[in-house]
Amino acid sequence: MTVRVATWNINSVNARLPKLVEWLGSAAPDVLCLQELKCATDAFPFDAVRELGYETAAHGNGRWNGVAILSKIGLEDVVRGLPDQPGYLAEATGAEDALIAPEPEQEARAVAATCGPVRVWSVYVPNGREVDHAHYAYKLEWLAALREAVREDTAGGRPFAVLGDFNVAPTDEDVWDVAKFEGLTHVTPAERAALADLRAVGLADVFPRALKYDHPYTFWDYRALAFPKNYGMRIDLTYANKPFVEAVSDSYVDREARKGKGTSDHAPVVVDLAL
Repeated sequence: MTVRVATWNINSVNARLPKLVEWLGSAAPDVLCLQELKCATDAFPFDAVRELGYETAAHGNGRWNGVAILSKIGLEDVVRGLPDQPGYLAEATGAEDALIAPEPEQEARAVAATCGPVRVWSVYVPNGREVDHAHYAYKLEWLAALREAVREDTAGGRPFAVLGDFNVAPTDEDVWDVAKFEGLTHVTPAERAALADLRAVGLADVFPRALKYDHPYTFWDYRALAFPKNYGMRIDLTYANKPFVEAVSDSYVDREARKGKGTSDHAPVVVDLAL
């Protein structure tokens, strides 16, 4: 059988719903991992994607973050959040907040499900903000928790992959001009070491082909005409175990979905499997 798996940071699922519905109709993935929903779980547009034949496992907790898995081939053994996932202690935004005893927030950044013959995690790795920010340390802790969460599935005989927005460019070639990122997050040795540690449990980077230009960037900022200038980054990744990798028949970045008004600043990444 053939299975098409995809990942897409949608950057607000309700704001981009027409784009999502259009893309689901044209690309027809069997499984789609979404990130940055920017909605609570109960605010996800379940009905709109159900009309296209998709079951949904969504995990959201408000204005930011949020992940989901859409599947036409079954949706079982759903897990929301990582085991031992670290929380993030948000900064107080005013005097009233400062009076509240701080509690680390368990952000909605990971969801897993078995979809027919494959198992996937959809992940939205913390951004990190700045190297000396608490969010950067949280990012590294979160990636360490992800590594432990996927260890068992990686070692199994079933095709398995972790897909999503990793907010890390694995190599210098994965950014349009690495000199522009000196001292910034997404390219630091510690972040890349965390990705290497994740791969070390038995995962490989499923490298997609580019439909235009010579490198398959997946993200282009909205500012400074980054998309038409191809000032991009490859930060949306598919890390897969051996049975998944051996079944890959094609993978590409659907750059066309980034074009036009009202789009996400990320493009979908598609992986075709022959199982």
